[in-house]
Amino acid sequence: MELSPERLSAQLRAEPLRPAYLIAGPEPLRVIEAADAVRARAREQGYAEREVFDADSRDFDWDALAASFRAPSLFSAQRLIELRLPTAKPGKDGAEVIADYCAEPPGDTALLITGGEWSRQHGGKWSEAIARIGHLVVAWAVKPHEMTDWVESRLRSRGVHADRDAVQRLVQRVEGNLLAAAQEIDKLALLADGQPLDAARMESLVADAARFDVFRLIDATLNGQPAQVSRMLAGLRAEGEAVPALMGMVVRELQLTAALARVQARGGNLAGEFKAQRVWDSKQATYRRALQRHAAPRWERFVAEAGRVDRISKGRAAGDAWQVLERLLLAVSEAKAASLVP
Repeated sequence: MELSPERLSAQLRAEPLRPAYLIAGPEPLRVIEAADAVRARAREQGYAEREVFDADSRDFDWDALAASFRAPSLFSAQRLIELRLPTAKPGKDGAEVIADYCAEPPGDTALLITGGEWSRQHGGKWSEAIARIGHLVVAWAVKPHEMTDWVESRLRSRGVHADRDAVQRLVQRVEGNLLAAAQEIDKLALLADGQPLDAARMESLVADAARFDVFRLIDATLNGQPAQVSRMLAGLRAEGEAVPALMGMVVRELQLTAALARVQARGGNLAGEFKAQRVWDSKQATYRRALQRHAAPRWERFVAEAGRVDRISKGRAAGDAWQVLERLLLAVSEAKAASLVP
């Protein structure tokens, strides 16, 4: 059965844990929270053992996963096996392993597969097999016209009562950023003291998550949002920010992404590199999207260009630092704009 993340939560409360779940989609927060709901339900039902497999490279050992399906639980009567499949494409070998599991799922095992993307092209016999014995959960991005209802529903779920104007004010503040919205709503649950919120009180309680800061600028760049990048740069400039104050974070993020690109280019363990670089799970999808737009050599050019921007901003090279920085970030955010960087 195919469910939305919200329907999954109700379904988990209404039935025993099923043998398999596939949770995938382009909205990281919804994927993370749906997977957390499965894990919580598993713990409630005595699934005390957990194994995690990261299938983020072409040389992933599908035989090891198949062997784990067949092996008895070592420490618990029941276990949860997690397969992290960033592309949501297991390939021929992976599809066979998953379909075989679904044909005869062990009675003591539940399988949770998570992915960072989803479309009709991703599905196949393997996902249909999961849907037959469990649930397929697609975490689509929340569209702009859906954002108000999403925020209002989440506020209610946290016990916060707000009128429509207050909800709309929060939507404007977070600008479609679900993670920022979730964080602000959690704060409101603590600060509202059970009192209903109108627009004025919402304004006083909520931090301006839509503020033009370098962290959100980087997110927009890596997520491939060129219009947002230009708007945020204009906002930062209008607020009196100086380019040198931005470049430390810009250079750091480009160097990190270049390192990830090198690992990916040689077929290395990207999950291991994320761990080594201390990249949180919630941020990994952002880097993966960025890596899909450019090959490793181009990321090296971006790093070199960032160094040039930094020199310009400090008066050590000729040029308009704001203009060159915008060209660089637009090139990073959009593959077609890569020619903006020499």
